[in-house]
Amino acid sequence: MFSHIVVGANDIQASKNFYDAIFLAAGGEEAQVDPKGRLIYAKDGMRFMVTKPLNGEPATGANGGTIGFTMKSPEMVEAWHTAGIANGGSTCENPPGVREVGPRKLYLAYLRDPAGNKLCAGAPAAE
Repeated sequence: MFSHIVVGANDIQASKNFYDAIFLAAGGEEAQVDPKGRLIYAKDGMRFMVTKPLNGEPATGANGGTIGFTMKSPEMVEAWHTAGIANGGSTCENPPGVREVGPRKLYLAYLRDPAGNKLCAGAPAAE
Protein backbone atom coordinates (compact mmCIF):
# COMPACT_ATOMS: atom_id res chain seq x y z
CA MET A 1 0.00 0.00 0.00
CA PHE A 2 2.81 2.43 0.72
CA SER A 3 6.31 2.76 -0.68
CA HIS A 4 7.97 4.34 2.36
CA ILE A 5 7.43 6.11 5.64
CA VAL A 6 9.96 8.55 7.11
CA VAL A 7 10.00 9.73 10.72
CA GLY A 8 12.24 12.34 12.25
CA ALA A 9 14.58 11.79 15.16
CA ASN A 10 16.92 13.97 17.16
CA ASP A 11 19.10 11.10 18.43
CA ILE A 12 19.76 8.64 15.60
CA GLN A 13 21.59 6.14 17.82
CA ALA A 14 18.72 6.00 20.34
CA SER A 15 16.32 5.55 17.44
CA LYS A 16 18.49 2.80 15.95
CA ASN A 17 18.52 0.92 19.27
CA PHE A 18 14.72 1.22 19.51
CA TYR A 19 13.83 0.40 15.90
CA ASP A 20 16.38 -2.42 15.54
CA ALA A 21 14.81 -4.05 18.62
CA ILE A 22 11.18 -3.73 17.52
CA PHE A 23 11.85 -4.77 13.93
CA LEU A 24 13.91 -7.79 15.07
CA ALA A 25 11.05 -8.77 17.41
CA ALA A 26 8.70 -8.54 14.40
CA GLY A 27 10.85 -10.79 12.19
CA GLY A 28 12.74 -8.00 10.40
CA GLU A 29 16.37 -6.97 10.31
CA GLU A 30 18.57 -4.25 11.78
CA ALA A 31 18.82 -0.94 9.92
CA GLN A 32 21.02 -0.25 7.00
CA VAL A 33 22.63 3.16 7.47
CA ASP A 34 23.02 5.22 4.30
CA PRO A 35 25.89 7.70 3.68
CA LYS A 36 23.76 10.56 5.08
CA GLY A 37 23.26 8.68 8.38
CA ARG A 38 19.61 7.78 7.75
CA LEU A 39 18.31 4.46 9.07
CA ILE A 40 16.62 2.28 6.47
CA TYR A 41 14.48 -0.76 7.28
CA ALA A 42 13.29 -2.63 4.17
CA LYS A 43 10.89 -5.52 3.72
CA ASP A 44 8.72 -6.70 0.83
CA GLY A 45 9.55 -3.64 -1.28
CA MET A 46 8.57 -1.16 1.45
CA ARG A 47 10.87 1.09 3.43
CA PHE A 48 10.65 2.64 6.88
CA MET A 49 13.27 5.33 7.37
CA VAL A 50 14.49 7.44 10.29
CA THR A 51 16.39 10.70 9.76
CA LYS A 52 17.27 13.98 11.37
CA PRO A 53 14.95 16.62 9.87
CA LEU A 54 16.38 18.02 6.65
CA ASN A 55 15.42 21.58 7.63
CA GLY A 56 17.68 21.45 10.70
CA GLU A 57 14.77 22.00 13.11
CA PRO A 58 14.14 19.56 16.01
CA ALA A 59 12.13 16.43 15.26
CA THR A 60 8.70 16.19 16.88
CA GLY A 61 6.07 13.44 16.88
CA ALA A 62 3.07 13.96 14.62
CA ASN A 63 0.15 15.21 16.70
CA GLY A 64 -2.70 12.80 15.93
CA GLY A 65 -0.54 10.58 13.72
CA THR A 66 -0.02 6.86 14.20
CA ILE A 67 2.02 4.42 12.13
CA GLY A 68 0.62 0.88 12.23
CA PHE A 69 2.50 -2.38 11.70
CA THR A 70 0.89 -5.74 10.94
CA MET A 71 2.10 -8.66 13.05
CA LYS A 72 1.46 -12.39 12.66
CA SER A 73 0.24 -13.10 16.18
CA PRO A 74 -0.57 -11.58 19.57
CA GLU A 75 2.69 -13.09 20.82
CA MET A 76 4.63 -11.14 18.18
CA VAL A 77 2.78 -7.96 19.21
CA GLU A 78 3.83 -8.58 22.83
CA ALA A 79 7.46 -9.21 21.79
CA TRP A 80 7.41 -5.99 19.71
CA HIS A 81 6.03 -3.99 22.65
CA THR A 82 8.46 -5.50 25.16
CA ALA A 83 11.43 -4.83 22.83
CA GLY A 84 10.32 -1.24 22.36
CA ILE A 85 10.00 -0.55 26.09
CA ALA A 86 13.40 -2.14 26.76
CA ASN A 87 15.03 0.09 24.12
CA GLY A 88 13.91 3.60 24.96
CA GLY A 89 10.26 3.55 23.92
CA SER A 90 7.30 4.27 26.12
CA THR A 91 3.88 2.69 26.17
CA CYS A 92 0.91 4.84 25.26
CA GLU A 93 -2.84 4.39 24.90
CA ASN A 94 -4.11 1.36 26.83
CA PRO A 95 -1.91 -1.62 27.76
CA PRO A 96 -1.48 -4.23 24.99
CA GLY A 97 -4.62 -6.28 24.55
CA VAL A 98 -7.72 -7.14 22.55
CA ARG A 99 -9.69 -4.27 21.00
CA GLU A 100 -12.92 -4.53 19.08
CA VAL A 101 -12.61 -2.70 15.77
CA GLY A 102 -16.05 -2.94 14.23
CA PRO A 103 -16.87 -6.63 13.89
CA ARG A 104 -13.19 -7.64 14.20
CA LYS A 105 -11.17 -8.32 17.31
CA LEU A 106 -7.55 -7.26 17.11
CA TYR A 107 -4.67 -7.59 19.55
CA LEU A 108 -3.04 -4.14 19.63
CA ALA A 109 -0.13 -2.46 21.38
CA TYR A 110 0.99 1.17 21.17
CA LEU A 111 4.42 2.74 21.69
CA ARG A 112 6.08 6.10 21.39
CA ASP A 113 9.57 5.93 19.94
CA PRO A 114 12.42 7.95 21.53
CA ALA A 115 11.44 10.99 19.38
CA GLY A 116 7.76 10.81 20.32
CA ASN A 117 6.39 9.19 17.15
CA LYS A 118 3.35 7.01 17.88
CA LEU A 119 3.42 3.42 16.64
CA CYS A 120 0.91 0.59 16.77
CA ALA A 121 1.37 -3.15 16.24
CA GLY A 122 -1.65 -5.34 15.59
CA ALA A 123 -2.59 -8.94 14.90
CA PRO A 124 -5.85 -10.87 14.74
CA ALA A 125 -6.93 -11.69 18.29
CA ALA A 126 -6.86 -15.35 19.27
CA GLU A 127 -10.38 -16.70 19.61
